Amino acid sequence: MSMLDELGLQMAAVAQKAGASVVRVGGGWRGGSGVVIGDGIVLTNAHNVRGDSAMVEFADGRRAEASLKGVDVDGDLAVLAVDTAGTSVISWAGTSAGIGTPVFAAAAADGGTRVTFGFVSSVARAFRGPRGRRISGSIEHTAPLAPGSSGGALLDANGALIGLNTNRLGGGFYLALPADEALRNRVAALQRGESAERPRLGIGIAPSWVANRMRRAVGLAEREGVLVREVEESSPAAAAGMAEGDLLIEAAGRPIREPDDLYDALGTVNAGGSLSLRIVRGADERSVEVNFASGGDTSGANGPVH
Repeated sequence: MSMLDELGLQMAAVAQKAGASVVRVGGGWRGGSGVVIGDGIVLTNAHNVRGDSAMVEFADGRRAEASLKGVDVDGDLAVLAVDTAGTSVISWAGTSAGIGTPVFAAAAADGGTRVTFGFVSSVARAFRGPRGRRISGSIEHTAPLAPGSSGGALLDANGALIGLNTNRLGGGFYLALPADEALRNRVAALQRGESAERPRLGIGIAPSWVANRMRRAVGLAEREGVLVREVEESSPAAAAGMAEGDLLIEAAGRPIREPDDLYDALGTVNAGGSLSLRIVRGADERSVEVNFASGGDTSGANGPVH
């Protein structure tokens, strides 16, 4: 038997074992895929869900209305409650994927499930979530993904879940959120209805080069940092006394050189906590303490407001 024949048999076995656990979420060009991870529970990407409900179509053609149990928009995860009617539950892989690991991508397709083959090409990759936050630690692989594949399963040779496909890089490379213990813990919280809420300052920012251009224009020395170009009323940043034109240079004792540094600092703060910032206003440097316990929407926003 040739290697291609063996691969074909393995793909068929993976499809047989895990295919029924992969579902379509939503419809039309905005639709995606999802994975049955428990009795009555489907895991998908947050960007596949609009509102508090979604239509789910199973591999056998059955359709059912699902309700949103929990969502983490910045982490691009959503958990849906739906009548799975005895559909087989995906098994979680016990080991992580490394470079060179053969993988199979399973996604919903017309008339059933699409399965493709590839290899893990890199690990610990990062990409932007639906609201611009950086999502780190992703698996890069080469198993082709057609439109509508996000939220589908990345499987090992045994048909066990090692990742949730979420992003197409182009050039034949794709990204998946690793199905590790951290992901399982986040999913368990979403199943309990604990939708993720990350602290939000309520500011719009511009990168360092914009700040330096403006500082040069008024005769000020260049500084690394991000420029505050907008402060929302009644936001935590406004309550802390931040103002348009401030240069944010440090958060939690770490330098801020680019917007991702600020995202990372906010990611360390629990809802209701606080964050120490260092800002430059004109030629003066000062510290501010931002309290997220009250005031301002901490759930995030569309557009470049952090």
